[in-house]
Amino acid sequence: MAARPVLVSAGEHLTDDHFLAVAMTDETPNERELAALRARVATLETRPPRGRHRARSFFAAVLIVLAAILTPLAVVASWSRSQVTDTDRFVSTLAPLGSDPAVQGAVAHRVTDAVMKQLPISDLLNEVAPADRPVLDAALGKLGPALTDGLTGFVHDQTLRLVQSDAFAGIWETVLRDAHAAFTKVLTGQGGGAVQVKGDTVTLDLAPVIARVKDRLVANGLGLAAKIPDVHTDFVLVQSEAVKKAQTGLRLLDLAGFWVPVLAVACAVGGILLAVRHRRATVWAALGMAFAAGLLGIGLSVFRALYLDKLPADVDQAAAMAVYDTLVRYLRAAVRMLLALGIVIALAAWLTGPGRRAGWVRQLWQAGLGAVRRAAEGLGMRLGPVGRFVHRRKAWLGWGAVAVAAVVLLTWGYPTAPVVLWIAVVLLAALAVLEFLDTPADEHPSEGRPADPPPSGEGRKAAPA
Repeated sequence: MAARPVLVSAGEHLTDDHFLAVAMTDETPNERELAALRARVATLETRPPRGRHRARSFFAAVLIVLAAILTPLAVVASWSRSQVTDTDRFVSTLAPLGSDPAVQGAVAHRVTDAVMKQLPISDLLNEVAPADRPVLDAALGKLGPALTDGLTGFVHDQTLRLVQSDAFAGIWETVLRDAHAAFTKVLTGQGGGAVQVKGDTVTLDLAPVIARVKDRLVANGLGLAAKIPDVHTDFVLVQSEAVKKAQTGLRLLDLAGFWVPVLAVACAVGGILLAVRHRRATVWAALGMAFAAGLLGIGLSVFRALYLDKLPADVDQAAAMAVYDTLVRYLRAAVRMLLALGIVIALAAWLTGPGRRAGWVRQLWQAGLGAVRRAAEGLGMRLGPVGRFVHRRKAWLGWGAVAVAAVVLLTWGYPTAPVVLWIAVVLLAALAVLEFLDTPADEHPSEGRPADPPPSGEGRKAAPA
């Protein structure tokens, strides 16, 4: 009788996905059972002691938990470092404020107040002949408030037109670039410059805006504005009792800088390598870090509500909301990126695992692309040596595609969630092309009809999902 392979379970001490292949010939039932028992004993003897497995699993879990804990700190540290070291990044962070209607209105009110302090109605007397001053004094006694209101309205109208014009974007960018060095001092605790910390308030100096408003007033007939000296006034960016604590925390993260993200990744990789089951550890590490990043996103939303609720009554809520959302928008983008990356990595690790459902997905993937290939061959397409080369080297080519995708992601300046998803889609398309080109040696297109596909797991190396 011809020999035929039979799968025999290794017993309760083995997992469900481990089996021993025992060759059966014309042996008695006792001999077959003895051979299976010997194979089982040999497998158990090659396994490390259970206590060693528990120790490895414990330390792997500790490293993965540390990676998850460090993930939010790594995100904030990367954000802080990018704002300090990259002027263009700082400008792109706050540039949208220049086009926000609420912020434009708040800036117009702040600049108008600063200009009007330098334009009292009594100074108009210096422009009148001495013989006419008594008459003007009597008129100002009754019309002074109306003149003040009219002049204030004129200044506010000219200021608002400026901040709503296309030219304001360039002025705002100049303010931000001048403020970047000062913002670095704020994060490092040195203070001073165009961005200052005064108690619980972070402010931005609007002197360049006031200078342009003064020129606009003179051009529109208010010659008295030419006598306005250089005025420095503040626009509130952040006002909270937590400013000092946040400044200390950002200072520490700035000192840690590059090393917090590296430590988080190192803990995750170490936990995966130390774990007994690498794929399962990869899934848990990816999901754990994604979950921690999600908690950071939730924390940003909760703090936003608390921050706006505790603002003084005289602060414009709409402007404060716009400033907060603009300041943390790259933090939120990083959170979304880590969520997408964690889900993609966890899904890839699961699909390449030995699970029944993952195997079913892989079989469906291979069968679908194989059917497309055979249909194309039936229409006359011949892969020839290309198909056979891909069949022999598919695993290496698949991992090469994964390595290229990883390099692209790591070298991308500031990846976002769409970037991660597009890289995953392109990688999936590359793997699909490899599967399509894979032509096993037992398929003979020259015969006019391809051979039946090999059983699942035979004659075909699975490329990484």
